[in-house]
Amino acid sequence: MKFPPRLLVLSLALACGSCKKEDPQLLEKREQQKAEIARLKGEITLIEEKLRLLPPDVSAEVAAVTQQVEQKAAEVATLEGETATLQSRKRALQKEFDAYRAKYPIP
Repeated sequence: MKFPPRLLVLSLALACGSCKKEDPQLLEKREQQKAEIARLKGEITLIEEKLRLLPPDVSAEVAAVTQQVEQKAAEVATLEGETATLQSRKRALQKEFDAYRAKYPIP
């Protein structure tokens, strides 16, 4: 069956014209969605600002300082051991010197 071109154009115009009418509920829903999108974009902006204001990550520096503290603690322990050894050697030498002075008094 062949349709006349006028009828085809007219039916096409009517079909397109009826598509342009929108349901009020859909319009309201679209407006709510636009408002929600605007609200969420505002929240994203605030969160991004907070992220920019955060201090930089210092965990690498903390790890390096912790390692230095451990090294210094090991050095302190070594030096304390050396100090104890030197003090005992000093006491022994003092005893020897006292014994020498007792053996050979100065007139």
